[in-house]
Amino acid sequence: MKLMIPNWLIILGGCGMIFTALIYPYIRHRVFDWYSDIKKLKPLNQEIAKTYGRYIQGLNFSFGLITILFTSDLKNNTGLAVALTGLIAAYWTGKVITQFAYYPMYEIPEKTIFKVGEVLMNVMFIVFSVIFIALFISNLKGFYAL
Repeated sequence: MKLMIPNWLIILGGCGMIFTALIYPYIRHRVFDWYSDIKKLKPLNQEIAKTYGRYIQGLNFSFGLITILFTSDLKNNTGLAVALTGLIAAYWTGKVITQFAYYPMYEIPEKTIFKVGEVLMNVMFIVFSVIFIALFISNLKGFYAL
């Protein structure tokens, strides 16, 4: 039985990834007061933390853009499709694991919008992970004609 993942679901996932990239600065600033914490670090460590924050934001945006622009290519069972869907699946699965393993020990502000946002963001991360795990498995099966 061949797994068929509808394009609209993949594109919706890509839009969600771009959304996470665009909302990321707001979350850092308004929810976590990240910049105040960063100021407590030595200057080099401040720049390293900011750079990694930009990497995360850039990857989220890039993965979303790739997903939207190359939806069919992400399903074509080529070696590149296997590699790219595997990479994106690993990225989001790692994010989900990190989110639930480490982040619960931290408090977010008690405002309703932040609590609802936390749940919705977690749901999005899980959906991204599931979509790309499914794409990876589908591509892997197709690539090796299993």
